[in-house]
Amino acid sequence: MATSTNVSTAARSESDLVTGLGLYDATTIVMGSMIGSGIFIVSAEIGREVGSPGLLLVAWLLSGLMTVMAAVTYGELAAMMPRAGGQYVYLREAFGPLCGFLYGWTLFLVIQTGTIAAVAVAFGKFVGVFFPWVSASNILVNLGSLTIGGHTVGLTVSSQQLIAILCLLGLALLNVFGLRTGAWVQNIFTTLKVAALLGVIAIGFAWRGAHESGAAAGPGLAAGGSSSQPFWQGAHWDLATLTIISVALVGPLFSSDAWNNVTFTGAEVINPKRNLPLALFLGTLTVCGLYLICNFAYFHVLTFSQIIHAPEDRVATLAAQMVLGAKGAGLMAAAIMISTFGCINGLTLAGARVYYAMAKDGLFFSSVGRVNRKYHSPAISLLFQGVWAALLTLTGTYNELLNYVIFAVMLFYILTIAGLFWLRHTRPDAPRPYRAVGYPVIPALYVLFAVFVEWALLTHKAAQSVTGLCIVAVGIPVYYLWRRRSRGQSDNQ
Repeated sequence: MATSTNVSTAARSESDLVTGLGLYDATTIVMGSMIGSGIFIVSAEIGREVGSPGLLLVAWLLSGLMTVMAAVTYGELAAMMPRAGGQYVYLREAFGPLCGFLYGWTLFLVIQTGTIAAVAVAFGKFVGVFFPWVSASNILVNLGSLTIGGHTVGLTVSSQQLIAILCLLGLALLNVFGLRTGAWVQNIFTTLKVAALLGVIAIGFAWRGAHESGAAAGPGLAAGGSSSQPFWQGAHWDLATLTIISVALVGPLFSSDAWNNVTFTGAEVINPKRNLPLALFLGTLTVCGLYLICNFAYFHVLTFSQIIHAPEDRVATLAAQMVLGAKGAGLMAAAIMISTFGCINGLTLAGARVYYAMAKDGLFFSSVGRVNRKYHSPAISLLFQGVWAALLTLTGTYNELLNYVIFAVMLFYILTIAGLFWLRHTRPDAPRPYRAVGYPVIPALYVLFAVFVEWALLTHKAAQSVTGLCIVAVGIPVYYLWRRRSRGQSDNQ
């Protein structure tokens, strides 16, 4: 239940920020934050896990359905509480400040900053296509290694990591110059990355049209290639297969994640009661549709074997090379650099608003709750986020960061949608300009399947999942320390 302190805090937070995001801006934040490097890479790993072309497409379809279902459900909460912090506020209002804090804590430590770090590492990886000096094997600093809980962390800095750090810190500084500056960058790069996805799709279907002999075989048998396994091999449609698909959803869910970031900017959206739900629906539906079509395009050019054995999992690059020759690799590398750069910008812009809202509630460093007087941006929050994300680039590989992030993300999605049910019960008369489509069936279906996915991750990727749970749990004593600290400061004033 919200307290009067929460309400007054929210009012102060909103008065410090400026309203400047229209429907197009909000939609590009949704789409731009979702589209990073995953769609160009993760299909290889998904294919290896599920073992058949058909199940690979099913994994993308299921992740898309889950994402859109969650987004249309979040629309009700976004229209009901269009405040800085978004999902943090929804959890705080539904289940109390501890739950809200645990989300913000995990967002800062792993979810938002871990995603920024992972995408920045991917950006550096593709810069290396043009500049060979940029490489994970080109170690600039080597201080040995450190073993923590059986996990060895190399105390090294490669040229690839250096580029990643410079990119994410540069975008953190850029967003200090105001909301419109960040939104302008987001609009440009989202438009470019959607154009890149459409280009990949066009390449695939154009190649298929020019090689009708291969097209007759159907997906999984590309033009000019051969396939050694049926399209639906491994699809027994039993619990074991569903479990395998659920584990494989890590890739597509990660690639579709961060759609909720627009809710973090709720206080800065024009007409949020209309534009937030609409941006969530339009953005997620468009991106998930493009992702599914893009995977069909891959099958129009590549065999399933080629997809799962793509060098360094660069499926899109291999497809472009098949059609365009050597120059295809360069074009795809440029497209992925544009995509990841725009993704980092969207995540940076939105995430800082959560820590800003937490600081206003006395649950983060008070300095993080300050706004730059000239540009009305949460400047210190942006820099805090950037510095921590930079440190995370030094701690693990892309896949490790991905696995840590997705379990915690799903956990809080489940809690937030459960919060919608609770708020319908405890605040039946609260203003709801938009009501979740298909309530209660669609939200309940999402929760049930998401819980199954969490179970599958716990049983098949236990180490990473438990690490995610531990990060959340450590936030409990930290919360009480913050509360004691905040009360002490209030007593001294």
